[in-house]
Amino acid sequence: MIRINLLPTRAAKKKETALQQAVILVASLVLVLVIVLGLWLMRLGQISSVNKDITAAKARISELEQKIGKLNNLKKLKDEVKKKLDVLTQLRANKTGPASRLAALSDITPDQLWLESYRETGQNIKIAGTAFNEELIAQFIRALEDSPEFERVDLVVSEQRDVAGTKLKRFELTFKIEGPKAPQNTPPGK
Repeated sequence: MIRINLLPTRAAKKKETALQQAVILVASLVLVLVIVLGLWLMRLGQISSVNKDITAAKARISELEQKIGKLNNLKKLKDEVKKKLDVLTQLRANKTGPASRLAALSDITPDQLWLESYRETGQNIKIAGTAFNEELIAQFIRALEDSPEFERVDLVVSEQRDVAGTKLKRFELTFKIEGPKAPQNTPPGK
């Protein structure tokens, strides 16, 4: 029988198979490294893009905060101007108010009736005075009621007082300032 030595062929085949497996292993490792490197580069690009977006958003926020600050300053200035205008309006109203009321009181005060005190609190006025008789006080009350400046006239105190041997009547009145009236429509031509 003839013997054939197959060991070297098998060893050569084992070497060849081992070489192929080593090549496949290296190729697989290279492929995995390329894929990982590609994914890593993609993530770096995404991170860079997100960082740019964050920087742009922060810049936009800063810009908007400056605009909001300017708007808040404008609102404060507007409120200050409104307060100043309200004060001016009130000053103008008060400038003519008490002076015109005192002038009206002076005009309707009869002779032989003297006003001794005048106190104005908001819409309420309290006056005190002296007259020769009750008729003068009644005449003064009617004149106050007829005046467009005053309303709700009340006699609080009326008492007799002796001054230097003359009997006089002391009185106190309270009334309100007439509120603003709505403008009346006047027909054209009048």
